[in-house]
Amino acid sequence: MCKKAIQTGNDPVMNTISVIIPSYNRARLLPRALDSVLDQSCYPLQVIVVDDGSTDDTVTMLEHEYPQVMLIRQPRSGVSAARNRGIMASRGQWLAFLDSDDQWLPAKLAHQLGRIRQQPDCQIIHTDEIWVRRGVRVNPQRKHRKYGGRIFRHCLPLCCISPSSVMIRKSVFDRVGLFDEQLPACENYDLWLRIAATYPVEFIDKPLIIKYGGHEDQLSGQYPAMDRFRIRALRNILETGDLQAGDRAAAIKTLVARLKILANGALKHGNAGLAEQCQQLLQSYSDDKRSPETT
Repeated sequence: MCKKAIQTGNDPVMNTISVIIPSYNRARLLPRALDSVLDQSCYPLQVIVVDDGSTDDTVTMLEHEYPQVMLIRQPRSGVSAARNRGIMASRGQWLAFLDSDDQWLPAKLAHQLGRIRQQPDCQIIHTDEIWVRRGVRVNPQRKHRKYGGRIFRHCLPLCCISPSSVMIRKSVFDRVGLFDEQLPACENYDLWLRIAATYPVEFIDKPLIIKYGGHEDQLSGQYPAMDRFRIRALRNILETGDLQAGDRAAAIKTLVARLKILANGALKHGNAGLAEQCQQLLQSYSDDKRSPETT
């Protein structure tokens, strides 16, 4: 049970970090996440928990055990809306996100601060991670390798930045926009595409978070045919993003592959309407034309 107050010293960067934790019915797991923030070797300016309409004991637990944390309550609106609410309420120039079921290692913020001092033009920085699935540590596959620099093309196959590891300069959202609240899943994938198309990404090749998986309430297990959300994100970046020619070609190639997978799945499950929509989109991108309106 963590009773620490949020402390700030004389570090001008540290005093401008807001931590944002969205949560829904995570009263059992949330203390681990919060304690990992409050146990950091460096303290942030503020810690914000956005409760997304929880029906468990989350609010009571926070009010009694973590009075130093800023609690924002909203009706059930989804993780993107919760993160956006936290962004809008934040006072820091830097925003660090943490999923309510994950955990930071004690020097996570200190390592990122050190890199920011070395790279003052940095706009976004993430770290490597440790994976724990159903209580057992597992090794990520090669495809999950993390990268730094101009990583747009690395972001195309899958979500290659963990929200719990990332720290983003708040002004980045003024340029690329907030989390897309119309996406019930793959909202991180969508944001990383927009950011990586615009900014180089700093990467600390050291595991500084523990990412827990295997929960029944994880978004990745709640929605079938996740490719439909990645397709929407890819279409968005192709239609609105200012992409270099090579990045655009790579995005179209990925989109076409995703559309083919979704079309085949739709046919397999007897959804002729969805299969036809996919075929129409495939045709529209065959010569790199602007796609029709989203259906």
